[in-house]
Amino acid sequence: MALTWVDGAVFAAFVLLVLGVSLTAGRKGKSSEDYFLAGRKLTWPLIGFSLIAANISTEHFVGMAGQAFGRVGLAIASYEWMAAVTLVLVAWFFLPRFLSAGIYTMPEYLEYRYDSAARSIMAGYIMVAYVVVLLATVLYSGAIAMNAVFGIPEMFQARFGMDGEQAEFYALVFSIWMIGIIAGSYTAYGGLRSVVWADLIQCSALLLGGVVVFYLGLKTMGEGSVFEGWSRFTTTHSDKLHVIRPWNDPDVPWVAVFIGGLWIPNIFYWGLNQFITQRTLGAKSLSEGQRGILFAALIKLTIPFIIVLPGIIAYDLYASEITNADSAYPYMLGKILPPSLRGVMLAALAGAVISTFNSGLNSASTIFTIDIYSKHINPSVTSRQQMRIGRIMTLVFVVIACSWAPMIWKMRDGGVFKYIQEIWGFISPGIVAAFVGGLVWPRASAKAGKTALVLGPVFYAVCRMPGWFMNEPAGGPAKLLYDFSTMAFLHHMFIIFVALMAVVGVMTALKPMEKPVTMPKSELDVTPDPLVYIGGTGIIVITAIIYYIWR
Repeated sequence: MALTWVDGAVFAAFVLLVLGVSLTAGRKGKSSEDYFLAGRKLTWPLIGFSLIAANISTEHFVGMAGQAFGRVGLAIASYEWMAAVTLVLVAWFFLPRFLSAGIYTMPEYLEYRYDSAARSIMAGYIMVAYVVVLLATVLYSGAIAMNAVFGIPEMFQARFGMDGEQAEFYALVFSIWMIGIIAGSYTAYGGLRSVVWADLIQCSALLLGGVVVFYLGLKTMGEGSVFEGWSRFTTTHSDKLHVIRPWNDPDVPWVAVFIGGLWIPNIFYWGLNQFITQRTLGAKSLSEGQRGILFAALIKLTIPFIIVLPGIIAYDLYASEITNADSAYPYMLGKILPPSLRGVMLAALAGAVISTFNSGLNSASTIFTIDIYSKHINPSVTSRQQMRIGRIMTLVFVVIACSWAPMIWKMRDGGVFKYIQEIWGFISPGIVAAFVGGLVWPRASAKAGKTALVLGPVFYAVCRMPGWFMNEPAGGPAKLLYDFSTMAFLHHMFIIFVALMAVVGVMTALKPMEKPVTMPKSELDVTPDPLVYIGGTGIIVITAIIYYIWR
């Protein structure tokens, strides 16, 4: 897709606007609390927009739309719609506990509940996962989308005389480093305050761009009529428009969605994941934090309409032309976007990538600075030194992630979105079990919590890895092992979580703590807003109606 000077001007204006606003906001930070938690002064609109902007990236536009294009169809939207319900539960039950403790990071909470070793284990897991999974995958998928939509490999071929494969690889590397440098620059400078103000702009561009693509896709299907396009969409592809799939479905089984494994990554991601919770920890009060979370939940209900449904539209229009499902969304953009809107969509894609990348960067640097450097390397560190270390590590993480991201090219089989979700399975069941176990059993010991953290990755590897390396046997015990290891990873996550909770429960029964832990109390206003419970109930009801309609 050729770019005009208008497209370039729109994109440049967007980047300059984001940099200008974020750098101006970042100048106000004078302490580590300002840098890492925006001075605990975030209001609900900033929190809500920032949660969505941090979450939605090209892993969704590339990976989730690709799953919708393929056999999964609308069922992949359960990751979004059930996330809305999870956010409600986080606002009701998790956030009050975290804000009242006055913590900077989620690993810090584990130290208060268990001990410093539990904090270090979780910090190590999260930091490594952010850099080599989250950040690198966001860079990779963002570069793939930008290259596909805007023809950067073709530009490299024409400019440097490369063959197709060379041009594709070097264009990938170029786009990865471009995204990393732009996002890393203002994240390192201004911390969370810069990130959330940039997210406000980028989330707006993301939602606007997604709506435009959905509209143009329907209009193309209807040969000029959106209503005709919607009619064709709902009648021609009714087989793809069901969110409830069989219990043994390898991707989104209904058992996992409603009562099983999907709750484990959801609770981890939205309630215990520093990458997301850092915004809510920066709230000026519990009421503002809860409202921001519910605002994000409301937006979350709309995401399938701008990401998942366009993937199905791409199947209708271009199924015979698309060989890789992950390229469905960007391929469709190249076909349906008029020249006047290409710059807008480039801005939306760039915003999706950059907002998620800089959020992960800020969280990784926060965990290193607060949970590792200040705890183990230099306990007497000052607030100013923490800010400097945070900025340095942000740049270090940019270099590591940009260097690793091209390697994902060799590990992309099965789709980017599924790859990301499955890899998180190594750490999420253990972390959720440690947190939930500590809440369910007030006398659960540090040894019980650390056992859950350590055994989580081990159990997941035992469950999943045989299916990665075995060929399907003809029968016998080997066939049973293969069938078990290749069933939906969401089932494995639930089985592991239940097993770890049993371990924590048994260890607590055998050797409980003498008395429950007394958590610290912050000076933050933690008075709950009664309207949050009414609004949350409304979101749950809306979600139930959506499932009934698309069942």
